[in-house]
Amino acid sequence: MNIDESLKSYIETTILPQYEHNIGGHDINHINFVIDRSFELMNEFSLNLNPNMVYTIASYHDIGYQKDPDNHEKVSADMFQKDKKIQEFFIPEEVKIIYEAIIDHRASLEYEARSIYGKLVSSADREISAERMLTRSFLYQQDKHAAESPSVEEIIAYSYKKLSSKYGKGGYAKMYYPDTKYLEFISTMETLTSDFKLFREKELELATTKKLIKQKQ
Repeated sequence: MNIDESLKSYIETTILPQYEHNIGGHDINHINFVIDRSFELMNEFSLNLNPNMVYTIASYHDIGYQKDPDNHEKVSADMFQKDKKIQEFFIPEEVKIIYEAIIDHRASLEYEARSIYGKLVSSADREISAERMLTRSFLYQQDKHAAESPSVEEIIAYSYKKLSSKYGKGGYAKMYYPDTKYLEFISTMETLTSDFKLFREKELELATTKKLIKQKQ
């Protein structure tokens, strides 16, 4: 990754630490995965893109979760656009592409991503590990519904509903650059989401062995 050192330093010290405030499943570990995966797909599909733009889009794409999980893509893009320091690294045309790409990364987007940058980071945001996806989903649903004090069974039910619609057969998740890793992941997820009993067994096992279940206050 040939990224401008000043840009990288700014994002690492100012932007990435903000992910400590995000709800489960969208923390710094996920962001680092998306950054690495963006460059992996960029190389695998021989995409001639500006690495500074790719790095910035991947770094900002979920920052808005701390404010509004349901509309995080727009909030994230607005946070980028209001960041005057980050604007110094790009020309206006690049700022526009980055802004749109942050919005367009969402899996449930009703239209096709407007640029190759949006398509790349959207694809990088798709999981490639069923175990990690179930783990992240459990953490996310547990935090999202915290006010309801959901039982473990309710958390798993929320998780199953979401992942079935996203990664089950005919799911809505967009993937513009499917590689072998993703295709294997989708095959596994389609199997898991086609059988609730199997899904429940796997996610409960992960929640227990990884100690994901929070104690109620």
